[in-house]
Amino acid sequence: MTLFYLVRHGEPNWAFKDQRNLQGALRDFTPLTDRGVIQAEQVVSNHKYLSNCDLIISSPYTRSLQTAAIINRSIGLPIKVEFDLHEWTPDNWQATSVEEITELWKDYVKYNGIPPSHESKVWESKNNVMNRVNAVLHRYLDKSKVIIVCHGMVIATLLELISEEVALCGVYEYEIQSIV
Repeated sequence: MTLFYLVRHGEPNWAFKDQRNLQGALRDFTPLTDRGVIQAEQVVSNHKYLSNCDLIISSPYTRSLQTAAIINRSIGLPIKVEFDLHEWTPDNWQATSVEEITELWKDYVKYNGIPPSHESKVWESKNNVMNRVNAVLHRYLDKSKVIIVCHGMVIATLLELISEEVALCGVYEYEIQSIV
């Protein structure tokens, strides 16, 4: 059995994104706010058991990498970056505002992440998120405990919390039985 501690990144600095007019995939270069840094610094002190993990794996997005690096200052584990831990893709990087992404999220929730067969949706399906993230996690089943720093929709999808809010720097357990 491998126990994964899913950690959502700290508060992102969306004002930075807006000031720099970061569009499309560039919006994912957004760093943490000062508050987000403090949230990340508090993760290990609030969850001492994280120091007993084997490895930290992070999404490639700046907010997750920065969170992983801050967590790692306290526990000194190897960090690996896995592209497929990236956030749910609501729009193929076409939306220009948080409001547009919010509307796409509401549509995703309305259909429970499963696009109706008679409609075309731009958002990534729940099944696709589950498949890509679980493919990453299955590569680490030789480990006992692993910290995964990723995103709210990734955590919500894995834990089937789609309509619930996943707390910034919240820690959630996800267990996978090793295949013998």
